[in-house]
Amino acid sequence: MPLLSKHTILGVLRRFAILLLVVWTVVSLVTILIELVPGDPAVAVLGEQATPEQFEQFRQKHGLDRPPFFFSFPRRPDGARHFQWHGPDNRYTEYWQGIFRGDMGLSFRTDRPVVGLILERYPATIELAVVALLIAVVIAIPLGVVAGKNRGTWIDNAASVVALVGISLPSFVIGPMLVYLFAVKLGWLAPSGRFEWSDIILPAFTLGAALSAILTRMVRSSVIEELGEDYVRTARAKGLSETTVVYKHVLKNGLIPVVTILGLQLGVLLAGAIITEKIFGWPGLGLLLVEDGIAKRDYRVVQGCVLVISMTYIVANTLTDMIYRWLDPRIRLS
Repeated sequence: MPLLSKHTILGVLRRFAILLLVVWTVVSLVTILIELVPGDPAVAVLGEQATPEQFEQFRQKHGLDRPPFFFSFPRRPDGARHFQWHGPDNRYTEYWQGIFRGDMGLSFRTDRPVVGLILERYPATIELAVVALLIAVVIAIPLGVVAGKNRGTWIDNAASVVALVGISLPSFVIGPMLVYLFAVKLGWLAPSGRFEWSDIILPAFTLGAALSAILTRMVRSSVIEELGEDYVRTARAKGLSETTVVYKHVLKNGLIPVVTILGLQLGVLLAGAIITEKIFGWPGLGLLLVEDGIAKRDYRVVQGCVLVISMTYIVANTLTDMIYRWLDPRIRLS
């Protein structure tokens, strides 16, 4: 019997094709929106005092002298627009040809490869996302289990209040509060930067706080639902301790919907928590996208960051699906 059936192979290929279509669609939409933004990148980079020769040299170097897409609708001398076909000699085609070669182009401002800029910043975002996720899990699972086991008691109410506060307070509120308390008042931690291991505590907790609140409510709901299942009564009838029942049986089954949220949230965190990185000056992908890309009209940086972000979501969702199948054998059987 073959290891992979024809149906399984076709399913994998179909899913891979859909993922590629998603990446292409996202990057294409961003490219179109970038081209629709008024203004000239050459003027934004060189300034209005540059000579016409400098403008022309800049446009030729970065391919801005070519049309953006396969066709355009330029104006005639009388002001009316007309259709004009440009063929494959356009910036859009050139960009994707470079992607297949592993080349995202050069930054307009620094003349450095965009791939190098992203590789410099992405480890900081991965570091921040992983630590924030660990903080959220460490807080949410015990709190959610305790709240679910003690449904309707003051413990459950207190956990619900904590979760509600965490969901209600956005990162741009929690972040400055933590900076004021632990950096300004107490002086325990640095307010910004990434120089020592302790610098990650405040931004990671800012990201993890809201996520832990969401996970706490989900873990609580899952535990309450699983405690009413027949297998729980059977386990108790066998004489198993309540701790064994909850943490060995209930928690594993209750984590199935939580894993889905974790996978999606990991994609969000890895994509770059822009606000948090901005507050704490954390040199990650989000800060690169906003400060060096959007704010300075560096289109190649924006395109590269969006491409990496979309790929991040794909990888995160794929890993989530694999873990989901491991936790629930019924999915594998189906």
